Amino acid sequence: MPRPVHFEIHATEPERAITFYTTVFEWSFERWGENPYWLISTGHGPGIDGGLVQRQGPPPVTDAPVNAFPNTIQVSDLDTFTRRVTQAGGTVVVPKTSIAGIGWLAYCQDTEGNIFGLMENGG
Repeated sequence: MPRPVHFEIHATEPERAITFYTTVFEWSFERWGENPYWLISTGHGPGIDGGLVQRQGPPPVTDAPVNAFPNTIQVSDLDTFTRRVTQAGGTVVVPKTSIAGIGWLAYCQDTEGNIFGLMENGG
């Protein structure tokens, strides 16, 4: 069965986005080629790596419906990571919600206006 193998984050200000994701998740970024593109290593273990690219159009509009394919990141402690998001300049747009039999989920917005999920297993 086909599975996702790569993700991309679009950023109006790539260096600001790199700082955000490095601060929140400790991901590493490596410039790739001459184009404004960075490879993202999210660490060892289950999961996928991705890339960060210079946004070519307008950023997402705050309070508009999500027009994307949001990624959800598994975290060990949802409260800790939502705090990290806000401390790094992002916002929590859907607060911690219980998902029966799964755990807890929250949606956040990064410094570039992109929406992503955070999930803590348990429950």
